[in-house]
Amino acid sequence: MTVAIWRVSLVLLILLNLFRAPTWAQGPTGLSITIVEGEGAINNVRQRVNREPIVQVEDQNHKPVAGAVVIFLLPNQGASGVFPDGSRMLMVVTDNQGRAAARGIRPNNQSGPLQIGVTASFQGLTASSVITQTNLAGAASASGFAGLSTAAKLVIILGIAGGAAAAGAIVATHGGGSSSSSSAPSTVTLSPGTPTVGGP
Repeated sequence: MTVAIWRVSLVLLILLNLFRAPTWAQGPTGLSITIVEGEGAINNVRQRVNREPIVQVEDQNHKPVAGAVVIFLLPNQGASGVFPDGSRMLMVVTDNQGRAAARGIRPNNQSGPLQIGVTASFQGLTASSVITQTNLAGAASASGFAGLSTAAKLVIILGIAGGAAAAGAIVATHGGGSSSSSSAPSTVTLSPGTPTVGGP
């Protein structure tokens, strides 16, 4: 009797599912990509480090989609890089939060804008986006002084020192003492010279 009841229940369940798709089988009707990290990042080419791009795949209700396949694609020319395996393409499956990260990008030695293509696919749906970063040959600095070469820094320092020495000589020759002459004070103009850097 128990077996007969089980069979009837199974038939009823099958008939019910013929008229209404089960909740677990209903997939998203739309797909989108949200950039979580990496947009606008500056990569140090000399140190071969970059900020990892992280994206989140969402459905039409802005809910995370787990199990989506995400492909990160680096440019073939110009400012670019490679993934840890030496290729310019990386495939990642989103986690339970719908997120995928492109880890271990090594930027090449080309400075300029780097555009990382991102494509996500899930149950026949696709979405695409672009993450824009910048490859720079040196670390960014607010003053711009840190990114200069040693020779350029030496030229600037010598120029400043030369200007200070010239100003000191003018103060010494036209000292702070009062003058008995009634002539109008002269105007002194300082013109920086062109410092040269020679070998040791």
